[in-house]
Amino acid sequence: MRSLPAGSAAPAFTLAGMEGRPYSLRDALARGPLLVAFFKVSCPTCQYAFPYIERIHQQLRAHGIQVWAVSQDNAKNSRSFAEEYGLTFPIIIDDHPYDVSDAYGLTHLPTMFLIDPQGQIVLTTDGFDKKDLLAVHRWLAEFSSANPPALFLPTERVPEFKPG
Repeated sequence: MRSLPAGSAAPAFTLAGMEGRPYSLRDALARGPLLVAFFKVSCPTCQYAFPYIERIHQQLRAHGIQVWAVSQDNAKNSRSFAEEYGLTFPIIIDDHPYDVSDAYGLTHLPTMFLIDPQGQIVLTTDGFDKKDLLAVHRWLAEFSSANPPALFLPTERVPEFKPG
């Protein structure tokens, strides 16, 4: 099975965050779209991609855009990852046997899903894909009528793709 494609309905879930509070997809979508990024702390491509996901969060959170990370690690290791990479968006825990990851058909990490308020997956991307991150950034900016700065700085050497 491959990751759920664009046009699919996002499977509902509720998972606990690192602090123990529940995070419900249904409740989040009632507030607007959501970017959900699945990861594992030991994944080098996740380590590379997540600072850019944080940048999306920082640029658009004031416009009601939500970003969540779904970790396949425990809360302690996920917290260390968040601190190391400067992540401020919620990190929720998908414990073994990774039921939510399985429901979304994950085969690689990181995998991201952009989900609209109606619960439809707008975009799915595996690994680090520059054009997909730009598409996510553009879609969220248009949805929220925001005019954020560029996602990638002219001084950054950003590869087009890094497999997960």
